[in-house]
Amino acid sequence: MSGGSYNYLYTAQDLEDLHNRRHDLEAMANRLAGLGYAQDAARETEELLVLLRQWETRATVRVRRLEDIWHAVEWWDSSDSSEDGVRDALAKYRAERDDAGKPDA
Repeated sequence: MSGGSYNYLYTAQDLEDLHNRRHDLEAMANRLAGLGYAQDAARETEELLVLLRQWETRATVRVRRLEDIWHAVEWWDSSDSSEDGVRDALAKYRAERDDAGKPDA
């Protein structure tokens, strides 16, 4: 019988690869925890999953804040719009960012 029970998780090369293998990571964490003598490795695998989830949440928030700016720059560089679109997108981004930093009234 050959390997592959966890889709060759050990061959993950980068963050994207790990992200795409979250289910395999969860299965591996559970398997390690079930061994009884691999709690440290199980815990570190679980911590990796937590870090991936945190990173995904933080990245998603930032992408949403920046997407209008990226869109405006791409369209300007493609000659589909003008620099005014970039300036407008930046003004909106900065206003929303500044509003988010204010304490609730």
